[in-house]
Amino acid sequence: MSRHPIWRLYAALASLAAPVLRPWLRRRARRGKEISARLPEREGIDATPRPPGTLVWLHAASVGESVSILPVLAALPPGVQVLLTTGTVTSAALMARRLPELGLQDRVRHRFAPLDVPRWAARFLDHWKPDVAGFVESEVWPNLLAACRARGIPVMLVNARISPRSFARWVRRPALARELFGGFALAQAQSPAVAERLRALGAPEVLDQGNLKFAAPPLPCDDAELARLRALIGLRPVWLAASTNAGEEALLLPVHDALAARFPGLLTLIVPRHPERAPEIAALVAPRPVARRSQGEDPPAAAGLWLADTLGELGLFYRLVGHAFVGRSLVKLGGQNPIEPALLGCAVAVGPHVFNFPEAVEVLEQAGGLVRLPDAAALEAWVAGMIADPDRARAMGAAGHAAMHGFESLPARTAQLLLDLAHARA
Repeated sequence: MSRHPIWRLYAALASLAAPVLRPWLRRRARRGKEISARLPEREGIDATPRPPGTLVWLHAASVGESVSILPVLAALPPGVQVLLTTGTVTSAALMARRLPELGLQDRVRHRFAPLDVPRWAARFLDHWKPDVAGFVESEVWPNLLAACRARGIPVMLVNARISPRSFARWVRRPALARELFGGFALAQAQSPAVAERLRALGAPEVLDQGNLKFAAPPLPCDDAELARLRALIGLRPVWLAASTNAGEEALLLPVHDALAARFPGLLTLIVPRHPERAPEIAALVAPRPVARRSQGEDPPAAAGLWLADTLGELGLFYRLVGHAFVGRSLVKLGGQNPIEPALLGCAVAVGPHVFNFPEAVEVLEQAGGLVRLPDAAALEAWVAGMIADPDRARAMGAAGHAAMHGFESLPARTAQLLLDLAHARA
């Protein structure tokens, strides 16, 4: 990474930024965006000894990427140790829960990834000495990648994703792109289109094997709580807006109001992408009846809204309702993962802005398990159809679920690719 002047400049600027990054991390910790006791990990500082034997390092940005590689972790042989790094508090909390559920807590260590400062990246790698590294989806950090190359650590781009917009930016700088993407020993693309883009950008070996998220395990669920909520809600009309973002709830409230006029006792269940926004959403909802799950409140008895401002419960709510609008798609944020509800047989609707998951949306749409809607008015009509015709909702959910099959062997194949790179180095 050191040959191109731009990358040399980037490394120099990152080094100069280190003194500024420390107070920035402390401010983030005060806002709950970092964990104060674990801030040294962001500088590559860790007193935990490296485990003996083969060590696979996988780096995932946040929750979605972390969940997608859980089956890969499970597919690695029991004797292989794993270092899993992420960049968010929510992903750390999720891994603290999911790894023990999968029986992986004894051989998978979660750490926060070091920021892309050359000295911090070097300290991280010199301590852990991974035999192979896997960067998940679009996590391409130049200084970390350069440090791996300098130490002869092979790097695989796992379940690679590069959007048309990103590709257009990179293709205007071909020499820069070749040096960056040429640093990967192997790139595993999510789709043929992504594979073509990676080859054009200089990745030396690219495989098109499909999207790991299609092979993700179904989101977990508390069965006792599901039974309780099903009994509580009964035949009451209900719909779910999942992973909503700022600006979307204001668009969804007229949908609720219109539907409540047609379906007495309507319950609108909103699961915000960021639970800490719940007070803001509750204020927006007023004076309509509203309850917050984080406060121990069950749904309001009258027609109203229930804010599920908790983490890790989407699996419960997708199962409970059976049809869902997946958010961050009515606003220009690119959408959230529609595969998670589809894996649970949930009928899915999304807005017009789904550039984060184009392949998944296309597969589900072609199968009849997902509809792409232009605006909130169209969403109102779709939800009304789901409530009025439960058989239609179930058929749509079954079509989406069927479209997710056929990818069961992909996690094991991904795990083997990582091991092959590690063994080739040895």
